[in-house]
Amino acid sequence: MNNRNVAMVIVVAIIIVAGGLTAYELNVRTPGSQKVTISETGSTLLYPVFNAWAANYTNATITTAGTGSGTGISSVIAGTAIIGASDAYLPPGVASANPYVMNIPIMISYQYVSYNIPNFNITLNLSADILAGMYMGTITNWNSSMIQASNPGVKLPNHTIIPIHRSDGSGDTFMFTSFLSKGNSSWGETIGASTNPNWPSVTASLTGNGNAGIIGQMSKTPYSIGYIAATYSSDVNSNHFGIAHLKNQAGYYIAPTIANVSEAASHYLNMIPANGTIALQYAPGNSSYPIADMEYLIVKQNQSSPNMAKALKDFLNWTVDPNGGSNAKYLEPLNLVALPSSVVNQITTPMINKIHG
Repeated sequence: MNNRNVAMVIVVAIIIVAGGLTAYELNVRTPGSQKVTISETGSTLLYPVFNAWAANYTNATITTAGTGSGTGISSVIAGTAIIGASDAYLPPGVASANPYVMNIPIMISYQYVSYNIPNFNITLNLSADILAGMYMGTITNWNSSMIQASNPGVKLPNHTIIPIHRSDGSGDTFMFTSFLSKGNSSWGETIGASTNPNWPSVTASLTGNGNAGIIGQMSKTPYSIGYIAATYSSDVNSNHFGIAHLKNQAGYYIAPTIANVSEAASHYLNMIPANGTIALQYAPGNSSYPIADMEYLIVKQNQSSPNMAKALKDFLNWTVDPNGGSNAKYLEPLNLVALPSSVVNQITTPMINKIHG
């Protein structure tokens, strides 16, 4: 090795030590080699964090698309995307028909129930019973007796409620309807939890495509209500939407905070099966926020080549690494919660290791 090459090696070593770069973030390739491109599509909840990851991960090119969890799942099964981001695990029928497709847990998220009531700066207490009534058309006015009973002393407007739901197959919809199913027997028995349920016919209701679509509809529709991923908190705040406190299983109205979401998740994390499939909604515990959720990356075990398999495994390992994609600099601004190391080591990593090419 000549002196110039020795000097270059020393410089690179100094940069790595001084900058604290992880091996994942240092892009070292042989001359003439090309990055593998890993295509991602799906969850609009995870879309912001995937964009941040794509801008900072250097060992592969990550392309992103916020198309909804349903599209993320179907795209991976069809072979038109490598990663499907999803707020919902594979439905049992889909999982049974596609045993080579995995839903790999990568982090914990949560959801707001927000409302656009003009000149109203009060935090409302809402329950699954109230929300089910709004979305089933049995509670139609903001000053209904049921809402008033949960908010004593609050002067509620005498206006029609405009419930807004997703038009696309959505993991956010799964989260919301899972909460309703567990908290309201009528919803659970007639509609259930789904990424794309058979929504009741409500005259005043509207739809929106993706989280951005819900936010757009709400911003121009006074007296509306909708469910929005907490990763869009900046949009919720800039539009001055209210954020409800939700009644949990223990009967308390709980604020959507990282601490309360972590409390909810703690009651389930030691019960995750080997296939990663678990629902975190409506958890026990006095301070548990009832719309917490596990986030998934849907991938095939059998990739098109050894190079793609290695690139995918490296990226997935990076996403759950506290020095990589699960670093606070990526998650905290988007209200996302990293998986505990026990879940990563016992569930996520073994699933990643099944990928081959």
